[in-house]
Amino acid sequence: QVRVVESGGGLVQAGGSLRLSCAASGPTFVYSYFAMAWFRQTPGKEREFVAGISGGGSTTVYADSVKGRFTVSRDNGKNTLYLQMNSLNTNDTAVYYCARKRGGTPTRVPEDYNYGGQGTQVTVSS
Repeated sequence: QVRVVESGGGLVQAGGSLRLSCAASGPTFVYSYFAMAWFRQTPGKEREFVAGISGGGSTTVYADSVKGRFTVSRDNGKNTLYLQMNSLNTNDTAVYYCARKRGGTPTRVPEDYNYGGQGTQVTVSS
């Protein structure tokens, strides 16, 4: 059983920044074995890929809509995933979830991942 806790969301004005965190834990969970990713979702819409990172952190993948504004990173010593979000705009408003995928390179497909957290709300005001 893997416990996932996302945090760091909040209300921010357009142009501002936020840093999300996702802490994962479990008795047999080896964090570095998993690619990790951030997804986001708004009511009535499909879950959308935001950014992903390989187990060792050497490979990152971004959605075109966030490239150049968001940075994904991880600290395997702390079993924690981060998402630094800069130049936020109202289209970034959503609940953000972190997800894990055993092995390999992160993909953009939501069904490839396991989720477990409650997500963290990000609201960007104009």
